[in-house]
Amino acid sequence: MPLRIADLLARPELNLSLTYDVPAGQLDRTVEAATVSDLLHPGKWLQGGELLMTIGLVLPMEPAACRTYVQDVTEGGAACLALGLGRGLPYQKAPAPLVDAAREAGLPLLTVPDEVPFIAVTKAVFDARADEQRAVLQRAFATQRRLTAAATDSGLQPMLEEWTAATGVGATVLDPLGRLLATGGGQSAPPPAARDLVERVAARGLRGSASSTAGGRQLEVQPLGARRLRGLLLLVGSPDAAARAVVPGLVSLLSLELERRHLMDEPERRRRSALLAELLSDEEGPAGRAHGILAAAGLHDDRVRGVVIEPPAAGPADSGPHDIAADLALAVPGGLVRVAESGLIEAVVGAGLDVRDVLGRFAPHCPAGIGPLAPPDTVRVSLRQAAGLLGVSRASGVPEEARQSAASRLLLDLGDRRTLHGYADAVLGPLDLADHGEELLTTLAAWLETGGAWDATSRRLGVHRHTVRNRLDKAMDLTGRRLDDPDDRFDLWLATRIRSGGDLRAGGPGRS
Repeated sequence: MPLRIADLLARPELNLSLTYDVPAGQLDRTVEAATVSDLLHPGKWLQGGELLMTIGLVLPMEPAACRTYVQDVTEGGAACLALGLGRGLPYQKAPAPLVDAAREAGLPLLTVPDEVPFIAVTKAVFDARADEQRAVLQRAFATQRRLTAAATDSGLQPMLEEWTAATGVGATVLDPLGRLLATGGGQSAPPPAARDLVERVAARGLRGSASSTAGGRQLEVQPLGARRLRGLLLLVGSPDAAARAVVPGLVSLLSLELERRHLMDEPERRRRSALLAELLSDEEGPAGRAHGILAAAGLHDDRVRGVVIEPPAAGPADSGPHDIAADLALAVPGGLVRVAESGLIEAVVGAGLDVRDVLGRFAPHCPAGIGPLAPPDTVRVSLRQAAGLLGVSRASGVPEEARQSAASRLLLDLGDRRTLHGYADAVLGPLDLADHGEELLTTLAAWLETGGAWDATSRRLGVHRHTVRNRLDKAMDLTGRRLDDPDDRFDLWLATRIRSGGDLRAGGPGRS
């Protein structure tokens, strides 16, 4: 317990006395230290919470001057004032002007008898403070031992329950996306006011914690993990000194448990990687095979999209493709993520996922392509389109999504052949994989070069105009484009020009 003025008055060996009837609330003030000063203006030398002792050598006796002195001591933050009495000292009892000034200011005024030296009071204060700190350490060690014992149960829940029982502070562990993993002491889900705090710390990774106050409660969020963010600890309440000393130990134990879980989850990540490889295999399977694979991973969407990420070529040891893939597997419903033989990271995600948010959090600054939504049976096409956008993403510095027509206009100014061909692959990829794909590409290019003239296209190709229409209808179904959409038409024209190696400035996507 903190040392109070009342505790000092209760010590018979000090024999301290009050000079007036001090209210009980003022006697509960905490005494942080003891010091001696006979300066007329000692306030600026105080830090707050001191028992200030003086023999009153230069103490003024005029009421106004006494009030000024007491005000200086009060503004300096002193917990109380003590006047030394005795033979050979200026005072044998507290002078009335000083007592009146102290009463008016609400500053407790004590007297120290002749037989008690100031050093005895100072030692008593510092001994009590040492006992208090020793008790704090003992409580902290006891709590740490309880947490360590709970950690042997290999679970987050026992540790959180022990923490809350020992400290009275609520504790909750969340995953990097803010989803509840465990909570202690019967605590409910995190309060809504903590959401912004959790998101702010999660965005910074392991680089720092944050705290705030909401609804009269203190909120604190600490990151968990060794090399990468594995989770977040949310504390609800105000830890005392002993609890505060244990927070680093709690963070370490929880981090170890989350790292252990991460290692234990490796077989499951491999299984889901194998499921993705099966989904993307070139072998023809029975109808509904892709839906079955997605369902086995817990993904039941009727339309999915491919995402391809290019990991850093060189960087910290904890930013390799497998580390990024493991983070994405946690964030992506279904966990269908793998590191391909090329070193690229491939994922299949559902329609409802905010892909850009996930990439910004777990693969920041990495070139990434986002394919269009497609039925599960044709997700390979979406992945190929996503891979074709890596060059564009590398140039723009942000993830690129299929069907961003603004990207095609950007490509005209870039002029980099590798980037241009990557874009063409993204647009025309579905035709490359289709039966008679070359025939469809030739027909599309001829139609665009003739400005959308059906008869001219049929004459150039030597086929009936209905054949041209049928081929283009099929091509549009595969690519998800529309010939009557100016942006789609421009993208298709640009892609075919890139494939043919022609001058990008010649011709244009005319209208019929």
